[in-house]
Amino acid sequence: MTQHVSIPSDSALLEGELAVPRQAVGVVLFAHGSGSSRLSPRNQFVAEALRNARIGTLLFDLLIESEAADRDNVFDIDFLAHRLADATRWLRQRPEGKDHALGYFGASTGAAAA
Repeated sequence: MTQHVSIPSDSALLEGELAVPRQAVGVVLFAHGSGSSRLSPRNQFVAEALRNARIGTLLFDLLIESEAADRDNVFDIDFLAHRLADATRWLRQRPEGKDHALGYFGASTGAAAA
């Protein structure tokens, strides 16, 4: 079951979708590259394949809409990595993430952040 989540980071709330199947062996956090989002068909397809393999997924946007409009933010790898670290800490505090192995899936600037 997928649940909508809001992940606090700095003064922003990062919107996301968390889905952890029963008997999951781990959870993958998606770090989206520039021009992508948690709603992209490619990311949704990969997330579904992972969940079918008993791996949970956290798809979330590293930037809020107003931040993404500033191209400097899109390519600020340190800032994106900071956001990914905040999401990791948030997930570790939840029952769905505290006892699971965590991994990252990224492309483009998201891969650099991961």
